Amino acid sequence: MRAEEIRLAAGDVELAVTPGNGCRIGSLRIGGTELLRQGEPYGCFPMVPWCGRTGGGTFLDGAVRHRLPLNAPPHAMHGTGRDTAWRVARADKADAAFTYELGEPWPYPGRVTQLVELTEDSLTLRMGVETYGDSFPAQAGWHPWFNRTLDGDPATSALLDFSPAWQEERGDDHLPTGRRIDPEPGPWDDCFGMPDGVDVTLTWPGRLALKVASPERWVVVYDEQEAAVCVEPQSGPPDGLNTAPRLVTPIEPLETATTWTWRRL
Repeated sequence: MRAEEIRLAAGDVELAVTPGNGCRIGSLRIGGTELLRQGEPYGCFPMVPWCGRTGGGTFLDGAVRHRLPLNAPPHAMHGTGRDTAWRVARADKADAAFTYELGEPWPYPGRVTQLVELTEDSLTLRMGVETYGDSFPAQAGWHPWFNRTLDGDPATSALLDFSPAWQEERGDDHLPTGRRIDPEPGPWDDCFGMPDGVDVTLTWPGRLALKVASPERWVVVYDEQEAAVCVEPQSGPPDGLNTAPRLVTPIEPLETATTWTWRRL
């Protein structure tokens, strides 16, 4: 049974989190207009303890090879957090905190925390990954599904504006090849490098401009579906458990954040 929604509000901005459905943001409404694609798999979910595809569902930690469930064959995709019921640690009018315990099929014990902070013109999400024992590689990020149009009005079709330093060349297996190329025109299901931090603006003409920012240097953009546009800040590239691991240690958790700010047009 899914947990109830946790509802936050600031002015005319309303947000709902569903901790029982992967602690995803199920709704973000500004002035009554829904920004996120609706439906159980959508909204905005945390990707943890890995982001995007892990090639073949395996990764090495030292000399030990670990296997993960192939939930997007032939790969393991988007972590286990989105399929887990999280615990509500705190919920106030405009901010909340959630946790879940890492465990099978992830091979290491630990804890993940997500903080949600809402104001009238911004949303900040923070995530931390801690270990209860040995160090381990991990990733964390977010996968928002923004509606391509607002209120079904085709005149508001979203425009993307960002200036990445490079694009990760994508192989036929949808994993980065390891080669960095000049950014190519969309549509995309691709990872981009932004070494000064993620900075992507979506504009719904005549209605709203929203900036997705993060101190991380990686962002995946997915706009191949008619219904939605995804802008995914994350702590490493797809298959990063194998190619660019970030170690979670007993004295240094993995901590990341993203802030969305918006203005009405």
